[in-house]
Amino acid sequence: MASSDVSVDVRPEFNSFDHLRSMRYIATDRPWLTLYGIRVQPVAPFSSLSSRPDLALIHQCLPDELLFEIFARMSPYSLGRAACVCRKWKYTVRNPTLWRNACLKTWQRTGMEANYQMVQSLYDSSWRKMWMLRPRIQYDGLYVSRNTYIHTGTAEWQFTKTVNVVCYYRYLRFFPSGKFLYKISPQKIKDVVKCMHFRASKGDCIELALLYPGRRFTLVRMRLRLRGTTLGANNRLDVLKILTTGVNATELRNWKGSVLELVETWDEDETHDPEVPAVSHSRGLTPFVFVPFEEADTSVMNLPVEKMDYFVPG
Repeated sequence: MASSDVSVDVRPEFNSFDHLRSMRYIATDRPWLTLYGIRVQPVAPFSSLSSRPDLALIHQCLPDELLFEIFARMSPYSLGRAACVCRKWKYTVRNPTLWRNACLKTWQRTGMEANYQMVQSLYDSSWRKMWMLRPRIQYDGLYVSRNTYIHTGTAEWQFTKTVNVVCYYRYLRFFPSGKFLYKISPQKIKDVVKCMHFRASKGDCIELALLYPGRRFTLVRMRLRLRGTTLGANNRLDVLKILTTGVNATELRNWKGSVLELVETWDEDETHDPEVPAVSHSRGLTPFVFVPFEEADTSVMNLPVEKMDYFVPG
């Protein structure tokens, strides 16, 4: 076939190469743009509302009502883990009743009426959103601060001097009533968790006051800041300050309220016993890490100093 027999239709605007250089793009058909703004209905969470039967054996044997009753008796931490199992459990866990009960139990000291007003004004009437965004202290575990320091020993035969890495822990356990337990010990978490049984926070800061009885009363004051490594975790307590000061025995004996109410108006360098000066401590300020009870035996913080000389809480 001769070249003169071939006929090609070339558009006038593409005849010039200079004109192609000035064009930015060539418009193409993009059909997915028609899907913008269209709401897609989610899949029904329960098998009774779905056209396809649920083939999972546990869903066939376990009614939806019984599944909800089981979830109602689980902690919020366990609910979050259950939501990762399947789609049905995810939709069931999002039931507002489960998160309302968790919020009212956690912030019971605030009062039911105040909690209802807060969830409507600050969290768009979502109890789950309130649980995720509102700072709270966790009660189902211990806040642990692992501290290490170098201790120089005595010289042996005047040739060498031993150097030891000392490790000790600060433990805090809080209760919904506002009480707490505090312990300083070299024992590991798996040993201390057995004895930390006993039956409050202001915004994202917590203030503690501990009174050590003896020949002279010594008061330990701590100021902590609550934060989380992820949204809603609340698994860290930063130690902002640790103060020790003296308390007058007569003043303490006549006081009817709590120790924290007595000293919350004191200055940092204020002491009411001349023999016990006010001291601000700069050691042992490692942040507290929350360890759930079910992870007390397997936590990495149980490792000895030979395997982990220093722990970075993050």
